[in-house]
Amino acid sequence: MIRASDIEQAAEVLRAGGLVALPTETVYGLGADAENPAAVARVYLAKGRPPTHPLIVHLAGAEHLDDWADGVPDAARLLAERFWPGPLTLVLRRGSRVPLEATGGLETVALRVPNHPVALELLKAFGGGVAAPSANRFGSVSPTTAEHVRAELGDSVDFVLDGGPCEVGVESTIVDATGEALSILRPGGVTRESLEAALGAPLAVPEASPVRVPGQHPSHYAPRAKVVLVRPDEVVAEAERAQDQGYQVGVFLPPAFADTPVKAHAVVQVPDSEATYAHHLYNYLRELDEQGCDLIVASLPTESGLGLAIANRLRRAAGPRNSG
Repeated sequence: MIRASDIEQAAEVLRAGGLVALPTETVYGLGADAENPAAVARVYLAKGRPPTHPLIVHLAGAEHLDDWADGVPDAARLLAERFWPGPLTLVLRRGSRVPLEATGGLETVALRVPNHPVALELLKAFGGGVAAPSANRFGSVSPTTAEHVRAELGDSVDFVLDGGPCEVGVESTIVDATGEALSILRPGGVTRESLEAALGAPLAVPEASPVRVPGQHPSHYAPRAKVVLVRPDEVVAEAERAQDQGYQVGVFLPPAFADTPVKAHAVVQVPDSEATYAHHLYNYLRELDEQGCDLIVASLPTESGLGLAIANRLRRAAGPRNSG
């Protein structure tokens, strides 16, 4: 149970240039005063995050949009009114209030209003913007509980607000609103279909992002185990082949194959519900790591609704890793 004194203490830590782990509806964030370059630098250091990777600035409400961005287009305002608070991030032209340290040196800024009562209370008490990427080491599995944050970042965080497990479980959808037409740079907790219905127009999902945004590194959201993606009807055979080769295999068993026996070290039964799958995705990856798996065999869901975000995270988890 979060007390008012916890919120005020966390706000004081932010004012003093400290780092606060805060719950959102998507994942836990590692927050710093967005207007304090030294505090923002501490976020990058704690995560081991390249300083050219921009952060998302979290606001207490859509009414603060013009304080942080310049030339906000009508379409972006419409989406803010419809989906904030919520798992939607808008990339806009940087306002003068935003230091370049928080944008990775870019003239654009990523903004969102989180839909979590603890995060909103903190933002209101603090009275400013909080730059907050996910509260984990750069490139690894995002945290969806306070325990994940403590286990991974430890003393790097000055204060942890425990708001319980995150509801959505995957990060926000990032929409580029800096050009003539809006586009989705990262699929997430607000579906493409919902955005298109609100706009009354289709939204592109470019393969290569024209703007640097969070979550675009080739390997991201990755467990320690190597992730291999195959077709759903190949999961069982691929897992058994790898297990026979001496790997400790974890399997994401697709719903259509729920009753199929599989020889593997550990098996996760993928839920039928996309929302349930998204909510548990990062926990599944962490659990297979904890069970000693060194290889995870999975398949991609149908890329509609939240399936688009889940597929994006699995592709990044399976991406090429820096061997150096």
